[in-house]
Amino acid sequence: MNISDALDYRSAELTRKFIEQIQRIITQPWNIMEICGGQTHALLQYGIDQLLPPEITLIHGPGCPVCVTSLEAVETALQIAAQPGVIFTTFGDMLRVPGNHQDLFSARANGADVRVVVSPMDAVRLAQAEPERQVVFFAIGFETTVPSIAASILHAERNAITNFSILPANVLVPPAIHAILSSPENRVNGFLAAGHVCAVMGYWEYEPIAAQYHTPIVVTGFEPVDLARGIYQTVRQLEESRCVVENAYSRAVTREGNRTAQALINQVFEPVDRQWRGIGLIPRSGLGLRAAYRSFDALERFPVAFNTLEESPLCIAGQVLRGVATPHDCPAFGSQCTPGSPLGAPMVSSEGACAAYYRYQRVKP
Repeated sequence: MNISDALDYRSAELTRKFIEQIQRIITQPWNIMEICGGQTHALLQYGIDQLLPPEITLIHGPGCPVCVTSLEAVETALQIAAQPGVIFTTFGDMLRVPGNHQDLFSARANGADVRVVVSPMDAVRLAQAEPERQVVFFAIGFETTVPSIAASILHAERNAITNFSILPANVLVPPAIHAILSSPENRVNGFLAAGHVCAVMGYWEYEPIAAQYHTPIVVTGFEPVDLARGIYQTVRQLEESRCVVENAYSRAVTREGNRTAQALINQVFEPVDRQWRGIGLIPRSGLGLRAAYRSFDALERFPVAFNTLEESPLCIAGQVLRGVATPHDCPAFGSQCTPGSPLGAPMVSSEGACAAYYRYQRVKP
C-alpha cells in the first residue's frame, strides 16, 4: 500500500486499511516489541492495541530514557545537586524519578538548586549568567538528545565557560536490542524501531542485528498510520519468513541518517558500558566523554559515594522494561503506585509504559 502522498498520518481510514491488511495475512501468533516509549503511548492513545487481531501481542520495550536511567545515576545526581554552589539542571521528567529515599523534586524542596531546562544550551547560558556557581546538566536520553549535548560542550569549550559540566547518562538503542534478543527470557519475534532515533543515526546499525538474530526490524513513526503500517510490514515479514530492516518512516529517516549529527557525537563521545535501571549492565550501551572533553564530566569535579542502592520491593519496573511483564502484572499498579506517588520510573515518565496504561485506562484483561 502506497501512502507516500498521504498528508494526514492520523487518517482513520488509512489506519483501518493497514489493520485490515494485517487481519488478512496473519496466520499465527506474533510478539512485536515497540522499542520507543513514545510509540507505546501513541499505540494506546489511538487505540491501535485494541484494534489489532488477537494473534498479535505488543511488548513494550526499554525505549524510555527516563525509565532506564540507572538508580546509581539518579543517586549521583542527588548528591551533586546537594553540594554547595551547584545549580543542577535537568529535563522535567527526571524530577520525580525515585532514588533510594528521595527524588530531585524532593531535593529541590529541601533546598537544592534544581532547575528544569528544555535543552543543554539553556544550562550553558545559565553557567554564563552565574559564573561563580557550578552548573551541571543531567545528560540523559537516547541518541536523539546527544547531538545537542555535544554541541553545548563544544560551545562551552570555545567560549571558555569552565563552570559548566554534564553528568553523562546517555544510552544507545542497538546494544539494548542485542541484550533483549540474546536473553533467555526473549519472546520477541519482530521490532518496531524508533523513528526519531533513526532520523539521527540511520538504520544501517540494525541490519547486522536483524541478520544475526533472524528478527525483522521496521523503522516506524509515531502517528496512527505510521504505527499500523509498521506493524503490518513486520507481520508481513514474519509471515513470509523474511528478516530484514525496512523503513516505514521514509519521510524522516534514511539508511545513513544525519551524518553531521553522527560526526558531532563521535567527536565528543565514545561508547562505554552502562547500567540500565531494571536491566543491569549492557556493554558499550552508553556514551561517555572522550579524553579531550573529560574536563566537562561532572564526575571529575564532584566526589560522590553511596553504600546501598535499593529499588522498591513492590515495583516490577525491571520486568516491564525487559518486556517480560506488563504493568498489569504489578500488584502495586494503580494503588500503591500512581503518577502522583510513583514507585518506579515507568510510572513517572511521559514515555513510561506504566504511565501509559494508567493514563489511557488499560484494564487487566
